[in-house]
Amino acid sequence: MTIQERDGSVAATARRAGDRVVRGPVGTQSNRGDAPVSTESVTAAAVERILGVRGSRVLVTGAASGIGLAIAEAMVECGARVVAADRDREGLEIVAKRFAELPGEVRVVTTDVTEPEQVQAAVAEAVDNWGGLDAAFANAGISLAPGLRENGGQLAGTDPDRWRRVLAVNLEGVFSTIQAASVPMKAQQSGRIVATASTAGLRADPLVGYSYAASKAAVINIVRQAALELAPHGIRVNAIAPGPFHTNIGSAVGAEGWKPIDDSVWARTVPLGRMGDTSELKGVALLLASRASSFITGAVIPVDGGTLIAYPG
Repeated sequence: MTIQERDGSVAATARRAGDRVVRGPVGTQSNRGDAPVSTESVTAAAVERILGVRGSRVLVTGAASGIGLAIAEAMVECGARVVAADRDREGLEIVAKRFAELPGEVRVVTTDVTEPEQVQAAVAEAVDNWGGLDAAFANAGISLAPGLRENGGQLAGTDPDRWRRVLAVNLEGVFSTIQAASVPMKAQQSGRIVATASTAGLRADPLVGYSYAASKAAVINIVRQAALELAPHGIRVNAIAPGPFHTNIGSAVGAEGWKPIDDSVWARTVPLGRMGDTSELKGVALLLASRASSFITGAVIPVDGGTLIAYPG
């Protein structure tokens, strides 16, 4: 194939996709003889083509607070249509008001991810209203046990009811979300599924409980297993592994007498010297929900300020 033929193929492809092909320096005439094209408009169009989620149909579980809220906000800010699912109805109503002026669209569905039928209903909310599901974030998670250094955090003190509850939300809830989301995605032969794991699922962490560590480690292997199964259907499955972030995930434990870990303790485990803000997860969420991740599947992406390269404190 000659260079000229190759150029023609690119131009033809761009025309079919509705893109403008610009010849020569930015700011001069386009190849259609239109008005000058600005640097800003070309840059915005390129970003939209690569990372854009405008119009995408997205499900986010655990969307009323913390990481799920940040992910849902990133999607709606960029023009996606989002089903925000959470068992916290009051929190969801606040989310709906908060997102009202953003470019995208949000629908809220009260969902307990430990009930597979409720997860299926949240998926159906997207499919019934928008005709499909392009991305699903299996994010809902809890922590109900102290770390190894605290009373009740060792093997002998592990509470079986709390153990089962954490696994029901963090593991079974993630599995149910992946399972439910895969149905419409297989039908359309495309989709992106992203689970929220943790650095505690990749190595021992004395600051978290057994149930949390076990659930997040299991999530990572479920992601890899699902990525292998769903790849032939054009579905990519990946995980984000956050390190220490400012969320309220430990609030339920604190209410029952366990004192949440001080921020300064978490910060000492992070080479960057601080905990993360949930807004710092927006970029990787957009990456994994967009066409920019077209050749990424079965991956676990740490967003941890370097925590995994430091000795567990």
